[in-house]
Amino acid sequence: MDVQTLRGEAFKALHERDGAFVVANAWDAGSARLLASLGFEALATTSAGLAFSLARPDAEGALSLEHILDNAASIVEATALPVTADLENGFGDSPQDCAESIRRAAEVGLVGGSIEDASGCSDAPIYDFQLSVERVQAAVHAARALAFPFTLCARAENLLHGRIDLADTIKRLQAYAEAGADVLYAPGLRTAEEIRSVVQALAPRPVNVLMGMPGVTLSVQQLQDLGVRRISVGSSLARTALGALQRAALEIHERGTFSYAEQGMPFAELNDLFRR
Repeated sequence: MDVQTLRGEAFKALHERDGAFVVANAWDAGSARLLASLGFEALATTSAGLAFSLARPDAEGALSLEHILDNAASIVEATALPVTADLENGFGDSPQDCAESIRRAAEVGLVGGSIEDASGCSDAPIYDFQLSVERVQAAVHAARALAFPFTLCARAENLLHGRIDLADTIKRLQAYAEAGADVLYAPGLRTAEEIRSVVQALAPRPVNVLMGMPGVTLSVQQLQDLGVRRISVGSSLARTALGALQRAALEIHERGTFSYAEQGMPFAELNDLFRR
């Protein structure tokens, strides 16, 4: 088998085994290498983490598919782990746009990707139900045409766009599962009750749950007990890193001290990590 097939098989197997696993979201090659060194079994990209590193806003059309794929390629090359990408809404409204994003994602070494039903339009933030299903169907068709296992995740974005309608969210996820999506994902679930409802409605299809949100304190074990198969952390690691940078810079600017350096990773440890 070639490397991409091996990674695709490994990623697929993570979703099929018992229990939950964490797919850690890296925002560049360095963060990917660090996360891999800590024992994570798979990585994901984060569109927000990338956008912030480029001094751009997230989810406002500030990143192109080329930005996403160039970044993803650097993450793929940084480790031996399988990598799945946040492909946003497929960078176009049509089903054909979603299919093309999957094909291009595969070309840079990715073995998974997500397509969401958020339109990017403030007056109609979520695509019509039927169009949303057709977009997932096209992405599934493109993924199945590849020569290796590509794990397609379909995302229902209601909860991130002020549409606090769990019933519609579940209806959409069920339709995406019927369309052939391998993993279902509704970012913004916050309580054990919400998560349990989604998991039970989609069983036995694996569900991804987003963690790293302020005020949500469920552990990996608790999520596993709820039946969650995959856990991602979105932009939270990138935001934590930027938060540490902000606090360090404010210490210098406001207090004139440098105690923040005690919290940094040792130079020799990082140098050795990136020498491998």
